[in-house]
Amino acid sequence: MRYLFCILLLTEVLNAQATATLAPTGTLRAAFLGDNPVLGRVDAKTVTVTGPVADMVKEMARRAGVPYTLIPAAGAKDIIDRLKAGSADIGFMAYNAGRAQEVDFSPAWLLMPNTYIVRADSPVQKAADADRAGVVIAAVKNDTQDVYLRANLKKATIRQLPAMPTVDEIAKMLASGEVAAFAANRQRLMEAGEGNSSLRVIPDSYFVAGQAVAVAKGDAARIEFVNTMLREILATDLVKASIERAGLKGVEAAPGQ
Repeated sequence: MRYLFCILLLTEVLNAQATATLAPTGTLRAAFLGDNPVLGRVDAKTVTVTGPVADMVKEMARRAGVPYTLIPAAGAKDIIDRLKAGSADIGFMAYNAGRAQEVDFSPAWLLMPNTYIVRADSPVQKAADADRAGVVIAAVKNDTQDVYLRANLKKATIRQLPAMPTVDEIAKMLASGEVAAFAANRQRLMEAGEGNSSLRVIPDSYFVAGQAVAVAKGDAARIEFVNTMLREILATDLVKASIERAGLKGVEAAPGQ
């Protein structure tokens, strides 16, 4: 009995330490890109969050034995600032080298293809066609697409936008010819082009981004805990089922690590 009691006590202590590592306030606080449909959707009336991030955080909190809260962030900088300030424990966004200088990332848990939306009569038929002299491609400044395209395009010009445009604004830019294409993740563009015969989403992708979990820079214990938990979750069908339930297209669960 004494041996069993010691085992139970040790287990309780280890669980408490693990919980403190992931959620030091006792609640797992998770920030995510609130306007990215690949990660989640925020109901305007109830502020309820649904989608892959909501399901992932719920499962992480269940495994850690803590409650959780979801924080829709205004952008990647907002997430990074929250992690640095300690007002969020984890953040969900795509990995890129610039962001990795400020926060630490897990491996990818969700794969997000990126492509272009163009006018229906555009000569651009596949992603590679857009990289031509005289072609102007719009992308939101410092977003995943902007960072990748600025590093990889050879001939086309990038026009950096200060914020994500509305569907009408995208259609107007393309119709006027001020840009030849708008770059974003495939899910966002498919929703933008739905029911609009003047727009066309390019069928292939120029880049597949890995959506990852970020933590404050240098927090080795927390990122190790997150990585272990993600490996366990990716061994199940949780992410795949969440993608299907959310009706996302062209988005995949990352393979188990």
